[in-house]
Amino acid sequence: MSTVLHDDDVSPAAPVASDSRTFRRAWADLRTGFGQRELWALLGWQDIKQRYRRSLLGPLWITVATGVTAVAMGLLYGELFGIDIKTFLPHVTLGLIFWNFISQSILEGSVVFSSNEGLLKQIPSALSVHVYRLVWRQSIIFAHNIVIYAVVMAVFPQPVNWTILLIIPALFLFALNAIWVTVVFGILSTRFRDIGQLLATVVQLVFFMTPIIWTTDNLGQNAKNSERLKLVELNPMFHYLEISRGPLVGAHVAAYHWFIVIGCTAVGWAAALLVLRNYRARVAYWV
Repeated sequence: MSTVLHDDDVSPAAPVASDSRTFRRAWADLRTGFGQRELWALLGWQDIKQRYRRSLLGPLWITVATGVTAVAMGLLYGELFGIDIKTFLPHVTLGLIFWNFISQSILEGSVVFSSNEGLLKQIPSALSVHVYRLVWRQSIIFAHNIVIYAVVMAVFPQPVNWTILLIIPALFLFALNAIWVTVVFGILSTRFRDIGQLLATVVQLVFFMTPIIWTTDNLGQNAKNSERLKLVELNPMFHYLEISRGPLVGAHVAAYHWFIVIGCTAVGWAAALLVLRNYRARVAYWV
């Protein structure tokens, strides 16, 4: 005897849960984007070529501009503060080179998605492709600028030892931080455009608060107590410069500088994964 099934007797299928807002999808976007390295490497190099198109020196203008600025500031502030130019010029030069990497990662990262609206909507790629593109472009600029350090070291030799190898993990940490900074500020600035303007003001202010064109040794000699030095250490950028500049001039870098940078990197990546999980799918609609 056959049984007739009515519509009311059939249980509705359970809805399939969407995983579009999960950490797994956020991490998959970062992994997929990194796998598309041919795309972001080509786009990053094209950015450099386009910026200096039809110029006589081409990308070498990056090195010239940074070198002139470093020498001018080193001579000027060295004379004002009464610091030996042989030690101060390498200090300023490396400070500007690494600061340019940090500041441009923040400022250009805040507009990385809004300035690539066409590519976001036309090229089927991971969102993180544009993040890696920016980090690669900043790495190329850094490679141009580090030539200035070699020239300065040839003119004013510094006592360099095996600790110079610490620049390798330092640069790795710089790249990791550039990635999370671009993800966080890039996505949030796409939704709230005022963030980009605020970042430009904050970055300029932090530049003067960071020992780039001045030194903590000079501050310690002129301060009546060590409280001012403690205020300097509240600035995270101070620690980033210490782990990168110190090995290149043969200076001892205390372990706590590394711990602070690693801690900032971990917190930043947690924030990047959280932002990617919640807002990754909305970026194409916000640009």
